Amino acid sequence: MYNRAPRRKGNRGARSIFLLFIVGVLAVFCWYGYMRYIPNNEQTVPDYQAEYPILIRGVEANQGAIIENNEVKLPLSVLEQELGADKPIRYEPDSGSIILTTADKVFHLKTDSLTATINQKPYNLTIAAEKKNDNVYIPAEPLAELYGLKVEYMEDTGIVTLLSEGESIQLGQAIREKGAAIRTEATIRAPFIQKVLPGESLRIWQEQDGWLHVQSANGWTGFVNKKDVELTEIDQTPAKEQAAPFIAWKVLGNKINMTWEAVYERKIDTAKISPMQGLNVISPTWFALADDKGTIKGKADSAYVKWAHNQGLQIWALFSNDFEPDRTTKALATAETRFFMIQQLIAFAQMYGLQGINLDFENVHTSDKANFVQFVRELTPLLHEQGLVVSVDVTPKSNSEMWSLFLDRAALGSVVDYMMVMAYDEHWASSPKSGSVASLPWTESSLARIMQEDGVPSNKLILSMPLYTRIWTEKKGADGKVDVSSKAVGMERVKDIIKEKKLKPVFDAAAGQNYVQYTENGNLTRIWIEDDVSIKARVALVRKYDLAGVATWQRAFQTPPIWKTIDDAIKLKP
Repeated sequence: MYNRAPRRKGNRGARSIFLLFIVGVLAVFCWYGYMRYIPNNEQTVPDYQAEYPILIRGVEANQGAIIENNEVKLPLSVLEQELGADKPIRYEPDSGSIILTTADKVFHLKTDSLTATINQKPYNLTIAAEKKNDNVYIPAEPLAELYGLKVEYMEDTGIVTLLSEGESIQLGQAIREKGAAIRTEATIRAPFIQKVLPGESLRIWQEQDGWLHVQSANGWTGFVNKKDVELTEIDQTPAKEQAAPFIAWKVLGNKINMTWEAVYERKIDTAKISPMQGLNVISPTWFALADDKGTIKGKADSAYVKWAHNQGLQIWALFSNDFEPDRTTKALATAETRFFMIQQLIAFAQMYGLQGINLDFENVHTSDKANFVQFVRELTPLLHEQGLVVSVDVTPKSNSEMWSLFLDRAALGSVVDYMMVMAYDEHWASSPKSGSVASLPWTESSLARIMQEDGVPSNKLILSMPLYTRIWTEKKGADGKVDVSSKAVGMERVKDIIKEKKLKPVFDAAAGQNYVQYTENGNLTRIWIEDDVSIKARVALVRKYDLAGVATWQRAFQTPPIWKTIDDAIKLKP
C-alpha cells in the first residue's frame, strides 16, 4: 500500500477558467454569426408620422397630405421647400387667396372655393384648397401644369410621392433567384417590411454601407442588401411643355436707346420735338396710382401715340406709385388690388397701342419689399401674354430706406425683361455738399454692384443717364459754415450760362466730366456739366459691360445734338 499524492486545486481552477473562456469565445462567435448571417424573419409595417405621408427622395416630409375623393392636397410648407424660391407660392390669409406664378402663368385660387383662374381665364378645380390646423393645403392637380411636379398616390398604403420635373432616378430589381427583403434599417437583423419578388422594380434613392435605400411599387421605403439588387435603368420625370420664351426686344441687333417723356398737366406738342437720331423707345409718364384701392389715373394721348409710331418709336408707358408710400402699401397688399392694377394697365395698353410698361415705384416702405416683388411676378406673365415688354426702374444701391432698400433687385431682375438703373442724384437736390449728379466712377460702381451682388445679368440692365445737372450755390454764413443749395437745369441752360459768363470749362478727372465755377453776389457757383464728354464716357460703360442699352431722363432737358452723340457712341465697337 502506498500513499497517493493529493490533487492540486490550482490546476482544476485554471482548467475551469479556460473552459469558460472557450465557451465565451464560442458564444461570441455564434452571436456574431447569428447577427451577421441569420436574417430577422419578423415582419413589420412602416411607422410613418402622418396618415398620408409625403415622401420626397425616399424621406418623409414634416407634414402629410390630405386625401379627398382619392385626390391629393399638399401642404404649402412642403411645396415651398420642394419647389424652391424660384417657384414662389403666395398665400394671403385675410382673403384666402393663393397665387402661384411661373415665367408665363399666374394661377389664382382661394381656400374653400372650386373657382380659380390661370392668366385670368377660368380654371375649374375638382377639390378646393383648404386651411386646416393653421396649415394651408393646395390641390395637386394644377401643380403638374405649372411646375411639372409629379404626384403619386398609392391608395393601398396611403403613400404620396413627390417627383420633381426632370428628376433622374436610378431603378433596380430584385435578383431573379433570390428576391429581396426591404428592411426598416440597413442590417439583416432589422425586421422586414415586405418581400420583393424577383424582377420587381425598385427606386433606388441612395447607398449606405453596402445597403440601398429603396422605394417599392406601393410607395413603402426601406433598405435592401446591395447584393440582392441589380441596377436596370434611369427613369426621368417628364418635363412639362415649355412655352416659347418671350422676346422682349423686337429690334434685334440694336441696343435700346430710350428716353422718358415727362408729362405733367399739358399735353406734349409733338410739332416742337426736334429729330432724335438713334432713339427707338420713348416712355411717357402717363399712368400713376390714384388711390389705395389700386385705381390708376392716366394722361395718355392718342395723338402722341400716333406721332411716336410714325417716328418708328416703341412706347413703354411709365406707371408710377405717385411717390405715395402709404397708398402704395395698401394697393400692393392684396391679390385683388394688385390684379385690379394689372387689368387696368392691360386695358390702357390695348386702348393706346402700347408696346411696354415701365414700372417706376419710388418712396416705398421697406416693409413692402416682398409685396412689390409679388406684384411684378403677377404682372409680368400677364403683360407678356399681351406682347408687352416689362421694365422696372431701380436706384443705385444705398442705405436709404424709402428709395433703395425696398428694392429686391435680385428677385426683380429674375422676372422683368429690363432693369433701368437710374444712375443719377449721386448729389441730390438738398445734398449738404456740392457735387456731380452722376460722376463716372459712381455710375460704374452702381452698375457693377447690381451685377455682382444681385446677379442681374448685363443683358437686362439699361443705364439711365441724366440730361440735367444742378447749379450749386455755396453761401458762407457769418459763423463760417457753408450753406449749400441747388436747382436742376437742362443742358441748353448750362450752355447759355457758359456763353453769357464767358466761362472756360475744365475737365474734372475725378468726376469724368467738365466743370465750371464762378462767383455771383459773393457766392460760389459750381456746375458739373452734362455734355458730349460725360455722355460718351457713360455710354462707353454700356459697351464695356455689354448692357442692353441706355435711357435718359428726360427728353425736355436735352440739347438736340446729344441724340447723335448717344447714337454714335452706342455703335462704337468695345
